[in-house]
Amino acid sequence: MLETGLTHTSELTVDETRTAVSMGSGDMPVLATPAMLALMENAAMLAVANHLPEGFTTVGGHISSSHLKPSKVGDKVTATATVTKIDGKKIEFRLSAHSGEVLLGEGTHLRFIVERERFMSKLA
Repeated sequence: MLETGLTHTSELTVDETRTAVSMGSGDMPVLATPAMLALMENAAMLAVANHLPEGFTTVGGHISSSHLKPSKVGDKVTATATVTKIDGKKIEFRLSAHSGEVLLGEGTHLRFIVERERFMSKLA
């Protein structure tokens, strides 16, 4: 059952493919902001994935986050998403990313519940 309070934590280890240099978002070998945001989105998606009807998923609509501290190659990063509000097909999340005890970033995220086949048919 979809409800507020659902949470999930996703993790990654920073490697060369997730650095700002590699992703083109900066020129230093640290965790790229887009990689941190993707990890946050992954946590939000997975927080609700098992609570949706068959044939449905969620898609991202908006994300807002700080990125406060750098993470070097080899660092383990976790992102946690918690459902804070459900309004019809809209789901709002509180997000945070950490490396150990260090807060890397925090923000909010909006996802929409969609029927997979109907959503994909819009590409035709």
